[in-house]
Amino acid sequence: MTDIQTITPLSDLTGDYVLDPTRTRIGFVARHAMATRVRGRFEEFEGDAHLDGDDPSRSGVRLTIQAGSLQTGNRRRDDQVRGTFLHVQDHPTLTFTSTKVRHLGGRSFAVTGALTIRGVTKPVTVDLELTGARGDDRVSFTGGVTINRNDWGVNWNAATTFMVSPKVTLELDVAAIRRS
Repeated sequence: MTDIQTITPLSDLTGDYVLDPTRTRIGFVARHAMATRVRGRFEEFEGDAHLDGDDPSRSGVRLTIQAGSLQTGNRRRDDQVRGTFLHVQDHPTLTFTSTKVRHLGGRSFAVTGALTIRGVTKPVTVDLELTGARGDDRVSFTGGVTINRNDWGVNWNAATTFMVSPKVTLELDVAAIRRS
């Protein structure tokens, strides 16, 4: 991807986009009581966005993640997180729908929206940086947000409160393709 700041004006990126699942990574990091980090990712998701380079406040994004596609590299932990933390049987998806986009200057944006996990919806603001563009049909962003999983009822029992930090960082490396 090219350096967007020096080559492509934001106005040239105006359009409707769909996530490129082969070049997008949606991950998370949680800290365990043993001072280790547990990293994971979601393998199945879909999303789309409307970018308005002339007026970024008119931009928007929608993302749906299949909760059962969670992977941490440890099958036992994955099954526990899917079942006792995320309750994927009753809540198969995590969703984010933007409600506000602010251009912070340069390539930086703050995207506020409704994040739904386990049927609980709370507002969050995701910090994103436009990291590249290829031609006039592809863009990429990187960013994330740190949430308190307890705000969404993502907990198992009292011991979990002490064993796993309530703070979870959601990490996004997103590539999108302009729709024809």
